[in-house]
Amino acid sequence: MTDATEATGAAEATTTNDVTTTTPAPAGPGAPAPAVLRTAAELGAFAPLRGPRAVVMTMGALHEGHATLIRAARRAAGPDGQVVVTVFVNPLQFGEAADLDRYPRTLDADLAVAGAAGADAVFAPSVDEVYPGGEPQVRISAGPMGERLEGASRPGHFDGMLTVVAKLLHLTRPDLAFYGQKDAQQLALIRRMVRDLNFPVEIVGVTTVREPDGLALSSRNRFLDAAERRTALALSRALFAARDRLAAQQALHARAQITPATTGRAAALTALGEARAAADTQAVALARPVDGPSAVRAAASLVLDDAAAAQPPLVLDYLALVDPADFTEIPDDRTTGDAILAVAARVGRTRLIDNIPLTFGATP
Repeated sequence: MTDATEATGAAEATTTNDVTTTTPAPAGPGAPAPAVLRTAAELGAFAPLRGPRAVVMTMGALHEGHATLIRAARRAAGPDGQVVVTVFVNPLQFGEAADLDRYPRTLDADLAVAGAAGADAVFAPSVDEVYPGGEPQVRISAGPMGERLEGASRPGHFDGMLTVVAKLLHLTRPDLAFYGQKDAQQLALIRRMVRDLNFPVEIVGVTTVREPDGLALSSRNRFLDAAERRTALALSRALFAARDRLAAQQALHARAQITPATTGRAAALTALGEARAAADTQAVALARPVDGPSAVRAAASLVLDDAAAAQPPLVLDYLALVDPADFTEIPDDRTTGDAILAVAARVGRTRLIDNIPLTFGATP
């Protein structure tokens, strides 16, 4: 599990669904309080009578992003199913003891959020309950995919994440597990683990939830002061600029397929004083699909470069356009297929991540 921003979990290679959850929650402030389960035995006794079990795995400090996942799980489980939210701050994912100690623990508030969103139970085990013999000697390795981007910045992080996800999947035994797209590399690794190791669970990915100004919801946002937050908005602005650049470029490419644009036509329009039409015609004539990846990276970089000069500055960790399947970099000559544009940066003492899915070659 990464930060408290998203849920964490795993699943089998049965089906993978990506859903946007925008409909109202079936539960509300008057919903019954969820049962609090502390041990594996209590969890085992809390089996659903009918219907599927849906799980949302978190590290606590729940906010609207988590509530969105829980509501999605509630809808999928239905009235006869069961929704379990796990709250466990996994020590294997923290490189420094100070970061582990600093992580927010807000269980009482978490119970209220989970209950209002429709959870039937919250599984909040102790470290000793999850790791009864101390830190596990046998762990799941994230492999080369886990050494890129976030893995390079936080060595061993994904090994710890996958290990606890595997343990919690065995303990909760869900039919469905819900994860946020904000932690895209985590989600991709869980999907790969589930496929490679045949976990009998279905993964459901849920679109990133954002605040009104575009900042992706995260428990870490609380550490930003007003000036830092203004700088941090560059992350989402950079992603949106890249997305808009790609959309404009693909619209231009589509026009190029149907418009007999030539430099000669542009020159003729210029001679008539139609400068704007001439420029547009020239752009269509020169539009090339291979510009896609480099143009996307350039559009995002412009925004991030400006933020690097802000006060306080944004300190870029990485900006990467990657293949969702293995998080390798997309080559500049890629003209079709899915991609993820991911960014990580520090503002002050706070490290933030964000990403956006893109599709090259899509019809505008």
